[in-house]
Amino acid sequence: MEPPLNYVTGPNDRYHLNQFRGFLNYIRLKVTFMEQLDSVTRSTLQDANISAAVLPTLSRDDIRDLFPGPENFLRRKTIWETFHRDKEQGQEAGCLNQNKEQEDTGLTPTQTPSEIPVTTRHSIFEPSGHPPRTLKLPNPEYVVYTDSELEHVRKEYFDLQRVGQERDCNLSKELRCRLVRNTVTNMVSIMRASSTDFMYPSKNDMLAMAKRLVEYYPMLRDDSVNCKHIWDSIFKQLMKRLQNIRTPKKKQGPTPQRKKKRRLDFDYDGDSSSCTLDSAESSSASAVMLETRESSTPPSVSTKPLAGTADQDLPFSQTDNRRDEDHSDTDSQQSQARHYHTLQEIYKRSKPNKEAVAQLLDLEFDARRAFINSDCFKDQDRPSKILQAYPCFRELQHVMDELGRILEKGNPRFIPKLKARWESFCSKAQFYGVYKKVLKPPMTLDGVKRSIALMKALPEMFPSPVAPPKKMGHPSEAMLHILEPTENPDSFLKGRPLFSPVLIVSEDNCMLAIGTTPVTIFPQEDLHEGVLYLMAYYYALHLVYPKSVATLLSVLQTEVISDAIHGRDATSSYKKATLEWKKFIGE
Repeated sequence: MEPPLNYVTGPNDRYHLNQFRGFLNYIRLKVTFMEQLDSVTRSTLQDANISAAVLPTLSRDDIRDLFPGPENFLRRKTIWETFHRDKEQGQEAGCLNQNKEQEDTGLTPTQTPSEIPVTTRHSIFEPSGHPPRTLKLPNPEYVVYTDSELEHVRKEYFDLQRVGQERDCNLSKELRCRLVRNTVTNMVSIMRASSTDFMYPSKNDMLAMAKRLVEYYPMLRDDSVNCKHIWDSIFKQLMKRLQNIRTPKKKQGPTPQRKKKRRLDFDYDGDSSSCTLDSAESSSASAVMLETRESSTPPSVSTKPLAGTADQDLPFSQTDNRRDEDHSDTDSQQSQARHYHTLQEIYKRSKPNKEAVAQLLDLEFDARRAFINSDCFKDQDRPSKILQAYPCFRELQHVMDELGRILEKGNPRFIPKLKARWESFCSKAQFYGVYKKVLKPPMTLDGVKRSIALMKALPEMFPSPVAPPKKMGHPSEAMLHILEPTENPDSFLKGRPLFSPVLIVSEDNCMLAIGTTPVTIFPQEDLHEGVLYLMAYYYALHLVYPKSVATLLSVLQTEVISDAIHGRDATSSYKKATLEWKKFIGE
């Protein structure tokens, strides 16, 4: 029953009364319309499971699919006009009202007619006139994002609202993400276009836009208990998107050391060539003309003064160069110290980033080599101390990279070329070992056994005059040890008399140790590169070759590593072994 008109006290009550009347008229129209349809139309709708509540939501294409052909034209026209005639009239009236408002108020300088919202469909449950698609703030003016799919969902929401089923209409996750993403992008673009500063929308701007989005897209309302306001959910998503696209501000590091101001000491003697006083010109202001000339000191010559020479006794250019050199050295040491600290912080993580570690090792190379090459370590303590300071060298990849930095820094092809030279050397050494009668033809051996046989025979191919320690027995024990099934690797390392790198092969895998310190483990499939790993550790940790295999390692240094040997290390045994090898391979 309709409430009496005298109970209507305000504009809101009158509005709801009009909505209630429209709903009653719609129910009566729906019931009478289904009764007036012919039997063919009713049976078609019943077969398609379409009730009277769904008919207003059908588009022209949907109705044409239900009733195809020219013979059903009148049926299509009747269904469409019954539910959409009032809405089309309301659309025309809304356009006329908006045109009238434009003529009365006019447009702002930044507003164009395309930005004014146009009512595409007027629902009896939708308030008269759409919410404006522009959000006017003091500065700037934002626009609500929309597209065809969003407008279709919005139209569907108001159609379902007429039958009280608007809760079933929700934005999909894809459309919601698209709306949030494009809204924030548009706001940032408008903010930057309207301001000369590099700014982002404020929190208040995002809150106002969230309210306007909920007003324009009612399906975004969040009525859950966890949200204090209906726009809290969309507001959080807008703020999260803004944080993701905001450019992070880099933290400013420590203030660099300021260089001292240059102090110029002018000499006004007649013989001085550093400055001349031009007194010929009759001018009220005196001018000092400085003759600028390039320094003739070569880079290799030190510009540091002799002991006992004071700064004031030096020319100003030499004094300034010395100060600049001291400051550059200090800055370089400070920066490399920061790189080392960063490297230590990375290795506190469970999974260090290998690329970041490699980059820091490149930057900290000079300070690291000065630390490793110093004579402040005992031979037995050197491996453990260096590995404690640089735990990255427990990984084979970083040790091989360090070998490349020492020999050919900046050459990314060094490691592949090194492995290719080692493969070529191994193929020739197989025949050379058979020729020297220290190696059998590897006809039936697999890859692992072939590598073990070659490594055991290498010290005999290139023998050293010094015998190995008595506990070792064979010279190859300085490089390779095969564990017995009942042998413990820890007990073997404790009783080992040498402090050089060694490969320990077990039934499952291989271990690389230096002295009594286990370093890393790698699979047996990589044992054919084990000699390269040993040479890399000799270079990276600045270790001394054991005398029992010094000739072999010197040959590997020149033939595989391609590093020239020092004159004092070119012993008679090395020269003899090299001569026999080159004669065999035909060089």
